[in-house]
Parts: sequence; structure tokens; C-alpha cells
Amino acid sequence: MSGHDQLVHCLCELTRLLWKLLLPLVFLCVLLITVLVLLVLAVRFWLQSNRNARRARDGRPTVAFFHPYCNAGGGGERVLWCAIRALQNRYADINFVVYTGDLGVTGQQILEGARRRFNIVLPRPVHFVFLRHRLLVEPGLFPHFTLLGQSVGSIFLGWEALTEFVPDLYIDSMGYAFTLPLFRYFGGCSVGSYVHYPTISTDMLSVVRERNPRFNNPDYISNNLFLSAFKVVYYCLFALLYGMAGSCSDLIMVNSSWTLDHILSLWRAPNRTSVVYPPCDVSAFLDIPLEDDGDRKCHSIVSIGQFRPEKDHRLQIRAFKKVLDKRRTGAGGGEALKLVLVGGCRNQEDEDRVLMLRGLCQELGVADKVEFKLNVPFEELKREMGEATIGLHTMWNEHFGIGVVECMAAGKVILAHKSGGPKLDIVVPFEGGQTGFLADDEDSYAEEIQRILALPSASRLQLRRNARQSVARFSDQEFEACFLAAMEPLMGTLER
Repeated sequence: MSGHDQLVHCLCELTRLLWKLLLPLVFLCVLLITVLVLLVLAVRFWLQSNRNARRARDGRPTVAFFHPYCNAGGGGERVLWCAIRALQNRYADINFVVYTGDLGVTGQQILEGARRRFNIVLPRPVHFVFLRHRLLVEPGLFPHFTLLGQSVGSIFLGWEALTEFVPDLYIDSMGYAFTLPLFRYFGGCSVGSYVHYPTISTDMLSVVRERNPRFNNPDYISNNLFLSAFKVVYYCLFALLYGMAGSCSDLIMVNSSWTLDHILSLWRAPNRTSVVYPPCDVSAFLDIPLEDDGDRKCHSIVSIGQFRPEKDHRLQIRAFKKVLDKRRTGAGGGEALKLVLVGGCRNQEDEDRVLMLRGLCQELGVADKVEFKLNVPFEELKREMGEATIGLHTMWNEHFGIGVVECMAAGKVILAHKSGGPKLDIVVPFEGGQTGFLADDEDSYAEEIQRILALPSASRLQLRRNARQSVARFSDQEFEACFLAAMEPLMGTLER
């Protein structure tokens, strides 16, 4: 037998073997898929039985909000409490639940914190389901592949929430999109989401493609062609999974035009997506008098925002240092100047970040002119706002910017980052008048601060008036009206 004939013979034998194995393989695949489907149906039946038993006991449906950090003091938490307050005022025959990972406090302490920080009091109590494994969504647990790690962690945390309490309507109010299919397909719940910030965005992809160093794209990656290419592929695959998870939502609310553009491109559900601007406590700051500040001996620059890396407090401190240097060389006025950083610390990582910022102040020689105000009560926040001349914001691609709106409502001259929500929705002309200033790096921030301080006090006063009048569209009342209108189709599906 020739070599060619032997090769043909071997190929024929291999084909016969594969054909004999094909049927068992197909049978095994069908069996595994059947077992998986039956397991999913069994779990779904068990979870829905729990919900039906609870419904029979309570006699009314339940709406649950997934917000593992509900005791934090950020804008997302203000949205949560305003949303619950609006729904409680409209629907008296519905129970409300909040899934939280804040184990060190009681439910009453959480509600008291909402009153103290945001001046929000709920009409009725809510039930808290305390989750024991919030660590699974902490970024510190995943030094590499953080987005993927946190997303997988959120699935396990969502499973804990679902097995602890099965609601009729589930709302993800903190951006954990991978919990949506869990509650929809396993829990049989209607699901909705309020998106503050997309987990991944085309801007993040462009940062990696262009090898631009940022807080989420360290130098060792941006300087390496292979690592940058690998990260682009990783981001693209993650964006695909993120879009599939988010598209499971029956209702999608986003907080700004910038977020809307990204969610539409990723989740591809335009008929279910609407913009609902977050509630800003505009009215609480309207009693701060708008007075001429020309005779002030000290101008205060106030920054409001949690001490998270993306808020870029380092940029604020470095820009402030440049302003002080220019004023020392005679390029500014004779008034004293100070920087006040007001914000919340969610955990030890945030507290460590504050220590590093204090160290930076010492290094730059501005420690005596920079004040840190951590987790302050609402009245102290308001007092700092009232005493300030400039409101400062430096986060790149801030999804919205509640702190920016609050500064404008308080009558401060706002200087915000030239991107995201501040650029597209907030610091925009109002009735033909300017409402604030935008910058994007240390030099431009320093220049704009100098420019603001050099303005005649009458010009600053007119600009402050424009800013205050322009933010009425971000009031609590506007949010409640838009939020209730968006939620009405889902709320109408609840059997009462």
C-alpha cells in the first residue's frame, strides 16, 4: 500500500470514529442543556414561591432598590432617597426595600444619615436587607481586571440579595448592570435601572487606544504597546457583555446627556431609555444671600465631592498652588485665598487617600491654606458654600455633577471640568448669559481662577445670578415629576 493510500485509509478511519462519537456527544450536550434548563426553572420556581408566600403575608407588592453603599454621602445616595420619597408619596400601598452592604449601622441610623446629610425625610419607613459580602464589589479586591472582577462580584452579591428577598420590581440604582438578568430571569421580577455612570464607555476605550495615562490607565500600561492592545480587546469584550446585561432592563433612566449617549451605544434600547436629571437640593441654597463680594479680605474656593480618585483632588491642589505662586509674583490681587475640600469618605481607602492629599499639601507648601472637611453635616456644608467665592470641580467626564449644581444654586462662581455633564447640561448659557467657567488641566484651572478673581465684583454678581436662575431645572420637584413619569409603566404592572 502506497503512502497516499495509507493516508486516505487513516482519514477514513478517523472520519468513522468521529461519526461514531458524534451521536453520543450530541446526546450529552442535549442532556446537559436540559439539566441546566431544569435547574434554572427549579431555582426560578423556588424564588417565585418565596415571593408569592411573602406577597400572601404582606398583602401588597414590594419595590426593591439595589444600593450597596446607601449610607455614603454622594449624589447617587441623594437620588436613591429622593426616588423612594417620590414613590412613597405617590403609592401608599407598596412596600419598599433597600439592599445595602452597610453592616456597621442600623436602618434607623441610615435614614438619620439621609436626613442629616441631604435634608431628606421619608414619609414611611423602609425595610433594609443587609448584605454580608459587599467586599465582592470593592475595587481593592481586584487590583487587576477591576471592571470584570467587580462585575462578577456584583453577580454573587446580587444572588445574595435575591435569595434573601425576592421583590416584585427590582431597581438597580448604583450601576451594577450584571444583576439585572439575575433578577429578571431567575427572580422573575420586572427590572429597571438608574444609570449614573456607564461601567465602561467609548471614552475609556479611546484613552487606552491613544495610550493616554489616566487614573484608570496607569503608566506601565500606556507605555507598553502589547499591554495597551490587550487592554483594548479586554475592554471591547467587556463592553459587549455589559451591553447584553444592561439590555435586560425593562426601564432605563440616565442622569445626563453624556450618559445617555454612552448607554444608547452600549445597551441599544432607545425606546426604553430616558434622561432623568438627578435631584439637586436647589431650594436649600436659595436663602444664601447674593451680595457684592468686592470688599472681601479672603476669597474661599470650595470643592464638593467624595474623596474618590476620579474626582481628581490632586489637580485642585496643584492648580491652587499655581494660583498662589502667581499671586506672590504680583499677578493677582492682595486678598487672601484658601481652598476648602468638602466630601465624604466611604471606607478606609478613601481615608488613606485624604492622608495622601494632606501629604501633597505639605509637599507643595500650601497645607496652611487648604482645609479638609470630611463627612460634614448639611448645615456645615451650607455654611462653607455661603462663605465661598468660587465652586471648584475637576472630574474628567463627570456623568452629571450635583456638586456643580449646588454651587451654582448657592450663588458661587463655578469652575468645572470641560467635559461630561458640566459641559453638556449644567454650565451652559442661560437666557443668553454666562453661567460659569470650564477648564481641563492645571494651567487652565489656575488661569480661570485668576480670571474669576480679577473680574469686577458687579460682573461676578451678575454671573452668579444667571447661574442660580439656570439650575431650577435640576430641583427636587423636577426630578420627582420626571422620575414618576418614567416609572409609571413599570409601577402599573404591579398587582395590588
